[in-house]
Amino acid sequence: MSGEYASPPCFMHELEPGRDHAPAPRDAWADVARWRQAERKRLLDARLALDVAARHDSANRIAAALDRTIGKTGGRTVSSYWPFRGEPDLRNWSIRVIERGGRIALPVVIRKNWPLEFRAWTPGDPLERGMWNILVPARGPSVQPDIVIAPLVGFDAANYRLGYGGGFFDRTLATLPRRAFVIGVGYAASRVATIYPQPHDIAMDAIVTDA
Repeated sequence: MSGEYASPPCFMHELEPGRDHAPAPRDAWADVARWRQAERKRLLDARLALDVAARHDSANRIAAALDRTIGKTGGRTVSSYWPFRGEPDLRNWSIRVIERGGRIALPVVIRKNWPLEFRAWTPGDPLERGMWNILVPARGPSVQPDIVIAPLVGFDAANYRLGYGGGFFDRTLATLPRRAFVIGVGYAASRVATIYPQPHDIAMDAIVTDA
């Protein structure tokens, strides 16, 4: 299986030689974290190499697949996102959700290691630069989404999402007062055999790609 990756999925060979006991859980997590960092870079580099036309075509196919997956959005609050680093651009799809009677919210990082806050957004609302320079609503009510669209860097067959490493979505999903339907969104080429899920990882309810 290791031949499927750009770097070895296990770094046990780099641990202290001569150890005759199994590594502690923190050692195993260190291996997984190092693998994820390398895989994240590989996937992001490939994503950023896509040309504008390819991204536009992929975004349209993802939008159509989201419509089929979600169904009617009237009266429902959907957390979308403002794209960065080559993520599928779903801003036009988000506007169509509003035109069909739905509501859009955008995730906002309040501070490091805190859950995200979802703020209601409509076209024309003021935006400001948040973490990673992503545009977020400058103000507006905090809302609880019925559907959460989570952009991903990678994903696996068990619907686990590889994100950017901050843990914001996992932390948020674990603390939502009301369960939302969570959809990971990304490119089909971002699929890996496994992300080596850990206890803190939360699987998506569905993964939607351009395939």
